[in-house]
Amino acid sequence: MTKSSSFKGKFLKVAFQVLLTVAALSIVLSKTDLPRLTAIIRNANPWYLVAALLFFNLSKLANALRLNRFFGSIGLNLSTWYNLKLYYLGMFYNLFLPGGIGGDGYKIYVLNKNHDVTAMNIFNAVFWDRVSGIFALVFLSAVLLVPSSFAILYPAQVHWVWMIAIAAYPLSLLLTRLFYRQFMPVFMMTALESIIVQGAQVISAWFILMALSATSHQIDFLAIFLVSTIATILPLTIGGAGAREATFFYALSHLGLDANIGVALSLIFFAISALSSLAGILSRLRHENSTTNAEQQSTA
Repeated sequence: MTKSSSFKGKFLKVAFQVLLTVAALSIVLSKTDLPRLTAIIRNANPWYLVAALLFFNLSKLANALRLNRFFGSIGLNLSTWYNLKLYYLGMFYNLFLPGGIGGDGYKIYVLNKNHDVTAMNIFNAVFWDRVSGIFALVFLSAVLLVPSSFAILYPAQVHWVWMIAIAAYPLSLLLTRLFYRQFMPVFMMTALESIIVQGAQVISAWFILMALSATSHQIDFLAIFLVSTIATILPLTIGGAGAREATFFYALSHLGLDANIGVALSLIFFAISALSSLAGILSRLRHENSTTNAEQQSTA
């Protein structure tokens, strides 16, 4: 593949993501009460939002530790601090460089370049880290759906939700044993860390609800929050923007609940993730500045 065709493919992918993001947000915002949505966000309690920011970043810290555990299983021993900086830089690339190399691709490139580990082994660690997070997400989504209003609307489907919750981790264990045996020694710890990651994000979303003074039907909002996170796994929109808001709007409308609260929660959560990811690029800029200064001093 030539460079021009590769660039064209990346450009088309970015254009598609931007178009889909704008379209999804436009549809949702056109159906919401914009003055009320703006007032809800403007009147949010800042202290609850600080708590939401804290728990979001605690979830990312747990996620970085889980990923480093997978790295250790392939003989890639990184310091906690270096791995954390690399993780946040990957977050930044995932949010602000859509359609390009992406955060996971960047991590694989850097680690393969600087360490004596094959790109395939690094890919396996990064990929299975993602998969372990999805299993935790599906498990917790099912757990929250059972006591939600969806169970009241669709009582005949509740047993399927229970089956999903019960089968999630046995299936994860089976797939790990069959295809990624190198990660079996860390299965229990990474499974626990996956629950902590998603649990901390649920707490972050709960603090946002409290900031918005949304004290009723919180189980419904949090269940939809987890389901909307599943909807953002496919990289169809920029950082999941649009997909999460659309999920909130239509799910809450179906339940007859205030969709403005859900859209506000989603927008604030995206803002928190974007703000947090800036730590990654700032860390890289500081590293590049210190490297440049050291080179200048050595040539002086």
